Amino acid sequence: MPYEPPTHAVERSLRATTGAKVIAGVDEVGRGAWAGPVTVCAAVTGLRRPPEGLTDSKLLTVKRRTALAGILAEWVTSYALGHASPEEIDQLGMTAAQRLAACRALEALPVRPDAVILDGKHDYLGLPWRVRTVIKGDQSCVSVAAASVLAKVQRDKMMAELGVDHADFGFAANAGYPSPVHRAALEMRGPTPYHRLSWAYLDALPQWRHLKKVRSWADETVPEIEGQLGFDF
Repeated sequence: MPYEPPTHAVERSLRATTGAKVIAGVDEVGRGAWAGPVTVCAAVTGLRRPPEGLTDSKLLTVKRRTALAGILAEWVTSYALGHASPEEIDQLGMTAAQRLAACRALEALPVRPDAVILDGKHDYLGLPWRVRTVIKGDQSCVSVAAASVLAKVQRDKMMAELGVDHADFGFAANAGYPSPVHRAALEMRGPTPYHRLSWAYLDALPQWRHLKKVRSWADETVPEIEGQLGFDF
């Protein structure tokens, strides 16, 4: 399906309205997975013409995405990755864990950004970061698209490595996301050390349900479940 290539329109707008010079595009991957970290990439691209074919990582084939990530790693001005572990996700909840991963990525950049472009409509970063949210920014914004590709390829590689000792779960193919292979392995073997134990999928596993972690909520709010997929995916 043809798609419009991303532009620097948001970056130019931020420069004009805020005076920001260093602008980082930020995107995450792994939010809806059953296993593995949530990974965030922060990418600074400047205003140079992007590599041909750059777009949201989900619109690219594995082969094209992998090749493009290699090009982007050399093309971007700078980039950094941040991760929040399954244990941190279980302890903090997804939004707070995603913020932790994003802050780790942003703070690992060689130069602190003056402004941040977040994919989506929710500002999960907040102060002290100056944030502009852009719905479908991973398709329309160059720096966010670059971050989406780099984050996806790096996390997929990480999950394949984690899956070497857990071949039945198919991490190399599903990256910890729901799939028939993943589901069958969970039913037979239970969660690995890389699984999120507060996730809803454990509700459908009577033999492993005792492993589920339930966080206490001091303010009596209901735990967030956005992005979680149960066994009826």
